[in-house]
Amino acid sequence: MIKSLRGMNDILSEDYERYTYFIQTATFIAQNYGFHFIETPLLEETALFKRSVGESSDIVGKEMYQFIDKGENDVCLRPEGTAGVVRAFIQKKLDRAGGTHRFFYHGAMFRYERPQKGRLRQFHQFGVESFGQDSVYEDANMIMMVSDILKKLGIGYRLQLNSLGCKECMPTYRDKLVKFVKECEESICEDCVRRLDTNPIRVLDCKNDSCQVLYEGAPKLVSNLCESCDEDFTKLQEILDANDITYEIDTNLVRGLDYYSKTAFEFVSDDIGSQSAIAGGGRYDRLVEFLDGKATPAVGFAMGIERLLELIKLPEAKQEGYYIGAMDDEGIDLVISLAHKKRKTDKVSVEYKTKNFKNHMKMADKVNAKYFCIIGSNEIENSTITIKNLVDKSEKTIHIEEF
Repeated sequence: MIKSLRGMNDILSEDYERYTYFIQTATFIAQNYGFHFIETPLLEETALFKRSVGESSDIVGKEMYQFIDKGENDVCLRPEGTAGVVRAFIQKKLDRAGGTHRFFYHGAMFRYERPQKGRLRQFHQFGVESFGQDSVYEDANMIMMVSDILKKLGIGYRLQLNSLGCKECMPTYRDKLVKFVKECEESICEDCVRRLDTNPIRVLDCKNDSCQVLYEGAPKLVSNLCESCDEDFTKLQEILDANDITYEIDTNLVRGLDYYSKTAFEFVSDDIGSQSAIAGGGRYDRLVEFLDGKATPAVGFAMGIERLLELIKLPEAKQEGYYIGAMDDEGIDLVISLAHKKRKTDKVSVEYKTKNFKNHMKMADKVNAKYFCIIGSNEIENSTITIKNLVDKSEKTIHIEEF
């Protein structure tokens, strides 16, 4: 028997209901915030992710589905969504158009990593990107949008917040951090030794407990901000406080590449085990320029949908639509015709086989129909149809034309 590839799962039944409910909810809220849908290809040039995500990152170094296609192009399945949206933004010359451009997207991403709970090789993300706004209010806008989505889905969270500084204050901080880590270099893990030469800020994000103990005395980003970054970070907290968004400052919350700046945030859940991040984002003011576009401030976030599925509280399913059944063979063709016409305005379920009243009623209950419609010999003779409202239990027989 041929099976699906490891870490690439089917979405069926209740998971599908949760998945579509998530997409509908997140889409509704993103549109309420003034964002518009964008779809980018699953397949992109590998160079796009090497330049955006970074060659030294685990995603590029270990996890990408990368290959040479029949045209000798070096391509890969997208491992994340932001780079493709930025590429589209530049390719469509929106970076030259000025103004604010706000997009949301959802779809499959691919990373070759060890599958585990909530982490797959083909997974799905919902993401939002905003271009052209350098205001800290847009950062707050992003955070409030994630909060609204999670609250609507009934998912509890903790919000972690940090500032990464800017190109003015980050280099000085990086030098202080490197100097600190060098003094204990013999005691840190191999990943931290490697990061010290490539992305030293990433050492703060190390998952090794012994390293984290060593870094407790490391200089803090928020204590080394320039005046502008410090004012923005203070203002962001004021905005969140005024809008009842609770948060905690996490001085080890970082992004490892130079084009990330100022706001960084993560939403975490204590209900999904060790992989607790359920959404994350921040400001990346230099990425458009880094990918050869015109310098454009930008901020965004992404949410891993599979991590959220089991946490989503589905609303109670409402009875809706019609179930139409026939008790005699000569009524089946009529059932099909009526259903075809009725589906122009309503959800309709039908049964192709004749059944008695009781068994048809069971079928109507199974599909959670609001209206149970039956055609028997009397109805055929009189060109009528009997309708029972399964919510208020009322019943009537009407002419087929009226139906």
